[in-house]
Amino acid sequence: MSFGQATVDATRLAMREDERVIVLGEDISWGGNFGQFRGLLDEFGPDRIIDMPISEALIMSAAVGAAMTGLRPVASMSFLEFTMGAMDEIVNQAAKMRYMSGGQVSVPLVLRASDGILRSSAAQHSGSLESLFTHIAGLKVVAPSNPADAKGLLRSAMDDDDPVIYLENKSITAKRGPVPEGDHRVPLGSASVAREGTDVTLITYSAMTLRGADAAATLNDEHGIAAELIDLRSLWPLDFETVVASVSKTGRVVIAHEAWLTGGYGAELSARIGEELFADLKAPVVRVGAARAPIPFSPPLEGAVVPGTDAIVDAALRALTQQLPAG
Repeated sequence: MSFGQATVDATRLAMREDERVIVLGEDISWGGNFGQFRGLLDEFGPDRIIDMPISEALIMSAAVGAAMTGLRPVASMSFLEFTMGAMDEIVNQAAKMRYMSGGQVSVPLVLRASDGILRSSAAQHSGSLESLFTHIAGLKVVAPSNPADAKGLLRSAMDDDDPVIYLENKSITAKRGPVPEGDHRVPLGSASVAREGTDVTLITYSAMTLRGADAAATLNDEHGIAAELIDLRSLWPLDFETVVASVSKTGRVVIAHEAWLTGGYGAELSARIGEELFADLKAPVVRVGAARAPIPFSPPLEGAVVPGTDAIVDAALRALTQQLPAG
């Protein structure tokens, strides 16, 4: 089953179990940009699969209002950059409502958006803006890397009583893999160790996990280095215990993501590792991320801005050759 089909499966099961679950967004009645809503209109009809006008602010306003009155909406923003037109509804309404109402009102909605690069989608359709949302108190953020986690995390996101940002990287929507049937859930705030190792820890999420897996294989085959690969899956809440266990074992860390390096999620994670795990570190934390430029349309330039497998391998080799000063 593909990543996209797994999310259709998760949504269909949730809608069958709970009639409060509705889906709203642009052009979703015919299946959505990547087929992630295909077939849902036929089973659940236009009262629950709702095509909306081309206005992200309107979609989020309707979703927040529906959630506050007892429904459990799933709002499609198509591409992640489109959320910029609905930031007031996301940041000032959805994220803060539980706090501002003294816990009397929750906003149980899921915001789904496609991020990342895919075949020259260019500057307005290729962004990785997860650090914007992890910065906002009141929001939860997940970014699965494979079909099984795509289904399990979406099911948990739809169960949650607070707003969850669900990021689905375009480049892995068609990737296939085994998916448990039926009631499969992955808890929010649980990372996975995708590959065990003892020499260096590679921390990744979303599509970068696939490049991390390739990098770990290269490090093993060409350099005899055993890299441990962590797939965070959930950026907030963060499973820091899994990070602690790995760093205490390897003492060397590479954090890799597709987003811009400057101010990216890796900067926050690196700072926390430095503050809390300094005694375990043998070398400075190394980060891998995109150059600080809009994502180019040109394929060669796109490849030059967004890091690939080679960049992770190079970063791991640097981490293994560096040493913190003694004393």
